[in-house]
Amino acid sequence: MLAARRAKSSAKGERRSRARGQSVEFADYRTYSHGDDFRYLDWNLYGRLERLFLKLYEEERELPVRIFLDASESMTFGVPIKFDFARQVAAAVGYVALCGFDRVSVIPFPELAPVGQDNPEVATRNLELAARGGLRAVRGRKSALTFFQNLGQLTARGAANLNEALRRGALEARQAGMAVVLSDFLDPAGYESGLNALVGRGFQVSAVQILAPDELNPATYGDLRLVDAETGGTQEVTFGRYRLKAYQQTVQNFCQRLREYCQARGINFFTAGSDTELEQLLLKQLRQAEVWG
Repeated sequence: MLAARRAKSSAKGERRSRARGQSVEFADYRTYSHGDDFRYLDWNLYGRLERLFLKLYEEERELPVRIFLDASESMTFGVPIKFDFARQVAAAVGYVALCGFDRVSVIPFPELAPVGQDNPEVATRNLELAARGGLRAVRGRKSALTFFQNLGQLTARGAANLNEALRRGALEARQAGMAVVLSDFLDPAGYESGLNALVGRGFQVSAVQILAPDELNPATYGDLRLVDAETGGTQEVTFGRYRLKAYQQTVQNFCQRLREYCQARGINFFTAGSDTELEQLLLKQLRQAEVWG
């Protein structure tokens, strides 16, 4: 994965930082000062200018990568299921970052609601809580298998509250880095304040909007009773084929507004159906935007 920003972390990694240290990547010269290490003097330059200059090198640091994973009920929709595709993208992005010795944190949202000890789901809920804890700070290629296993333990349920999740994630981060947001962005409260919080904190943000094929091109017609997956609200509608173009235009307008909002704030924006081949998203769209190397 490539990043336009330089890493500011103090931990060693494979990202260039503004710090000067010992590496093979030459950065700049500066005038020699008393007490500097003679090993870094450029004697060839001294021979030409008869002045002492010190060679400076890039110091490689790790880049924190935070993956915000929408685990709300709406992500269970579609064939293939949107949440399954989102986890695949999170796994791929996380693996590349781990191979680069970057620190990876996956932040599923919303948070899990507590359940009573007599609830039959308590054991499953505890496993997921442990998996979420194990995804908070992962580093090194050797952690990849456990990283994948923990992603597999996650489930999607509840209402998203996208803005709150992104704002909290921005505030909790000790330092800015890369932020990848995987969501359908279908939150009635919007997405603006959450994305602004990440940008304002200094993150390099990439937003990946994931929609199901039936959301893009519905195949069901007639008198329908629609149920909101997150709120349980219902709406009775008559959806005929003649309304398909109007629906598609509404979806297109929503996606275009999101795209323009992101582009105006320097956010990389991508959209993908849950049936998209993973290679198409990772190797073409993300690579062309220099998010994926």
